[in-house]
Amino acid sequence: MDSNLFGSNSTGQLLPVKTPLKDWAFLPNLLPAEWEFPEKLWPLLADAKEALGTLNGIGQTLPSPQLLLKPLQNREALTSSSLEGTYVTPEQLLGYELNSSEPLSANDQRADWKEVSNYNRALIRGCEMLSDLPLCLRIVKEMHQLLMDGVHGQAKSPGEFRSWQVQIGSKGRFIPPPANHVNKLMNNLELAMNKKEKRIDPLVQCFIVHYQFEAIHPFLDGNGRVGRSLLALMIFDWLGHSMPWLYMSAYFEKYKDEYIDNLFKVSTQGAWSDWIEFCLRGAIYQAHDSINRCHQFNHLRSEFHERVDNPSPRTHAIIEGLFNTPVVTISSVAREHEIAYPTAKSDIDRLVKANILAESKKKRNKIFYSYELIDAAYSDQEI
Repeated sequence: MDSNLFGSNSTGQLLPVKTPLKDWAFLPNLLPAEWEFPEKLWPLLADAKEALGTLNGIGQTLPSPQLLLKPLQNREALTSSSLEGTYVTPEQLLGYELNSSEPLSANDQRADWKEVSNYNRALIRGCEMLSDLPLCLRIVKEMHQLLMDGVHGQAKSPGEFRSWQVQIGSKGRFIPPPANHVNKLMNNLELAMNKKEKRIDPLVQCFIVHYQFEAIHPFLDGNGRVGRSLLALMIFDWLGHSMPWLYMSAYFEKYKDEYIDNLFKVSTQGAWSDWIEFCLRGAIYQAHDSINRCHQFNHLRSEFHERVDNPSPRTHAIIEGLFNTPVVTISSVAREHEIAYPTAKSDIDRLVKANILAESKKKRNKIFYSYELIDAAYSDQEI
């Protein structure tokens, strides 16, 4: 790590380490951050809070929160994983979750599908734990354990903080603190997650804690994904939303170089204002993106029901279920609605005729997708 990049405004100190060669590691200062929110960012913060308030309000008016929440969480899992180099399509993820099977090896394509699915499980589990616990290290560790279950990082101490040195980037562009400092730093982070500072807005504090988590890099693997899922939980909890509506990974992926550079500049130059401005713009972008998708879901929901001739309570229920899982098989419909296989086939045929479902081109498994819903949920859209 280039020690010359760390100036007098750095937010920590450099310590000599072996990685295995002699190098420098960055030890971030404990929170709270010694930084005052600048006046110039107040209008941006106000816009972000307004956008998030609108998103939370729309979410509360939905007949079922899952109408918006499940697609947002799936998209978060896909984009957060792609930031780490794991690329999975929405169709692959949805098909895997419909009929999951264990990968036969680390090179099995299902290992990637399981890895993304694990992110979803970890995120959902974190939300569930928040109903009984405050934001705490127990939640962080359990999410990490779920994330690493049965995938590439399963041998890297799932659910446990690291006990040796790591580096970020093949050439060690950034080297997090030595392992013997991790517990102290994470205990301090836990305090920061539960102590709201009067001088700092809660949304801003979430982004400060996110930086700190990534600077500490407490695990041997999976830090980026755990950090981004933790950010979603913090925003949900600290802003008092009805559900965790805001997910930042799509924005961080779209502007990946800026994301990495802004994190790095907080460490090297104390550039908190640049980092917070970047995150606030991201919050506005992602809130508006989610609002637009919610409008599309509501429109499709009404349109789908209108497309079906002589609808029945069962076809109504099948359509409603597509907004939670826009992929079905004849067997899954028969099982879900406790009907015979021929009856389920007839229902699916009706939805195919109404252009609500389409059979996958892979004929082997007879999987049916709602491609309009998948497009509304996962495609990149201009805001």
